[in-house]
Amino acid sequence: MIYVSDHPKCNSKAVFDPPQTVFEDYYHPQHVDVVHQVQVIRRHHCVPVYHHKTSVSVKDVYCGDFEGAEGCEGGVRTSSWRNKRR
Repeated sequence: MIYVSDHPKCNSKAVFDPPQTVFEDYYHPQHVDVVHQVQVIRRHHCVPVYHHKTSVSVKDVYCGDFEGAEGCEGGVRTSSWRNKRR
């Protein structure tokens, strides 16, 4: 049996693996303007707008004992508004 004390003392040495790179990333704010372009297109269209107009006619119907009247059921005697105003 051989004891450790009987062996010569070996010198220690170091063996190095190839270096590994470790990154420590630090982030700092950087102002960056992002410009969003908007184009406005004005489209013009024709839209019908109805203006209702009324044409009025006036009719006088003579019923009863008027001279020349033939009753409400028969002939109608008409006169315009202008003729009545004179």
